[in-house]
Amino acid sequence: MTMTRGTKTLLCVLAAIVGAFIYVPLAIILINSFSVDRVLSWPPSGLTLEWWGKAFQNEGVRSALLTSIGVALLATAVALVLGTLLALALGRFDFFGRQAISLLVVLPIALPGIVTGIALNNVFTSFLGGLTLLTLIIGHATFCIVVVFNNALARIRRMGGSVQEASADLGAGAWTTFRLVTFPLMKSALVAGAILSFGLSFDEIIVTTFTAGPGITTLPIWIYQNLFRPNQAPVVNVVAALLVIISVLPIYIAQRYSNTDERGAGLL
Repeated sequence: MTMTRGTKTLLCVLAAIVGAFIYVPLAIILINSFSVDRVLSWPPSGLTLEWWGKAFQNEGVRSALLTSIGVALLATAVALVLGTLLALALGRFDFFGRQAISLLVVLPIALPGIVTGIALNNVFTSFLGGLTLLTLIIGHATFCIVVVFNNALARIRRMGGSVQEASADLGAGAWTTFRLVTFPLMKSALVAGAILSFGLSFDEIIVTTFTAGPGITTLPIWIYQNLFRPNQAPVVNVVAALLVIISVLPIYIAQRYSNTDERGAGLL
């Protein structure tokens, strides 16, 4: 289908408007993180690196950053194992209830975060004795599993079953086939899913609010708690800018890995 010049121009204008709507506020946050003013104002009356230094010296920021990284790594590890196993089971075997299980797996990421958070909070406080760091990791793993599962399942369907059948015909067992054939072909998809899971967990706030134990503060929670405190706006802007940068990098890398083919050859 050939588009006219007017249609192309209209689409470009709409794309520019949408891009500006999304990225201009992020740019303003980044610029304000260098502002000399202690309150939010635009345009800044001057620029300084003072607040970046204070942000990295802030014990609360450093503690929240380490907590966010630790939770994201553990939640990603859980999701990587469970998501891969679920994808292999649902992608390779046909059994009663397969579609229902597939729906249940992807449901947590489709539901509003507040619904998932309230549901998990009720379970943890009623049956697990309260909220802890473990409940926070489990809460993040519920939606991280979906990301790994979708990536792994898509790669399994693209691969087909002929390679595994050929491996079996040559005398390889199930574990040998997985280790030498299936896993190498799935590796790039799993890496992409893991990186994207880390990014989603790192900047998650809604489920975190309902599943974090007392005294456990992640970076997004720290931002929310300090957003309206006097004279904290510059440091909050620095932390918010840092959060955006850290979140963008995993998503970019995951997108690059997602564009690789079944042999692992791609854009990297």
